Amino acid sequence: MTDMSIRAIKFDHCDTAFTHRGGPPGHAEIGRTVDASLSKTMGAGFARWEGAEVAWTLLYDEVIFVIEGELRVTAAGETHRVTPGQMLWIPEGTELVYGGHALFGYALYPGNWKALHGME
Repeated sequence: MTDMSIRAIKFDHCDTAFTHRGGPPGHAEIGRTVDASLSKTMGAGFARWEGAEVAWTLLYDEVIFVIEGELRVTAAGETHRVTPGQMLWIPEGTELVYGGHALFGYALYPGNWKALHGME
């Protein structure tokens, strides 16, 4: 028997609410689309980077896929330039800096990383 409450949902970056994540200089923003209200196991969304550089240590595994522009991710002394049609997988615990000018999507696991790290 199929659970009728389970359904696929399409997201468009144009309809996504974004929040400030970094800058100045530049500007960076993130729009979460898949959160705990939809999934107990993963998170996903869109992000726009316009010249900002944001340092972060990942508290989750992340996959980034670039839609427009070029995202630079620097980790362990290596800069990855990710362009449209490319993806980058980054493991939990990685210290990095996001930079560049890009519209990109991301997926992360576990989706409840904030709760697991006492940040909620």
